[in-house]
Amino acid sequence: MRRRRWIMVLVAAAVAATGAVVGIHALFRTVTKAPPSCSVGSGDTALVLAPDQAADAATIAAVAKRMALADHAVTIALATALQESKLHNYPFGDRDSVGLFQQRPSQGWGPRAQLLTPAFAAAAFYQHLRQVPGWQTMPVAEAAQAVQHSAFGSAYAQWEEEARAMARALTGEVPAGMGCQFAKPSTSDGAALAALAERELGPGVLRRSGGSLRQDWTVAEWIVGHAMSYGVVAVTVRGQRWTPGSATWAPAASPSGSPTYQLAPPPTG
Repeated sequence: MRRRRWIMVLVAAAVAATGAVVGIHALFRTVTKAPPSCSVGSGDTALVLAPDQAADAATIAAVAKRMALADHAVTIALATALQESKLHNYPFGDRDSVGLFQQRPSQGWGPRAQLLTPAFAAAAFYQHLRQVPGWQTMPVAEAAQAVQHSAFGSAYAQWEEEARAMARALTGEVPAGMGCQFAKPSTSDGAALAALAERELGPGVLRRSGGSLRQDWTVAEWIVGHAMSYGVVAVTVRGQRWTPGSATWAPAASPSGSPTYQLAPPPTG
């Protein structure tokens, strides 16, 4: 009898412990939120980016489109930024290097404050790329090195696959190629978003209709890339809709052409 009682006590203790563990796991599932993130592609091959990386990548693609450059330029620029800064806009670097491309004010790239503005840094990179003879057909790493003159020029090649995947999504070659997931924002700044679009995409782009398929997706993905910072809660384009509750696009309730977006409503009270 004594042995049986001990077995029953041990079983009861095990059940209680299991219940406690399940309760703890359930608690963590309930209160622990996944960090904000963006993804390019889907499944096991998806590239996962932090929101600031996605915003910077979208800016790099938008500036190339504004400057009427081929998509190959976007791949080159993204591979360069991935190697130099992992697509983070660092205010520091080797010697006086700063920004996405680790450009040096002392080497004629521009004032430090402007090089920390992603659109300015991207435009400076593209202006130098334009001066490289034959860059349009040059391998990615070779073209990047011709601009950067790095001591480790071969390192750009390791990022070519990731850069090309991002470029295809952000230039509209692959529709619905990038999505971001984060908690629904409670505030927004539509004026600041519009002003940024004027600088990066070009005058009036957010108000324009009748663009090509690829132009529309370039604009839509640019908005998604900057959605978290400016309080965008939905983007609709070409019959597809994105919201911050999911990193993927879904069919829209009604067909649509050019990109439209919705901002978080202003606080009441």
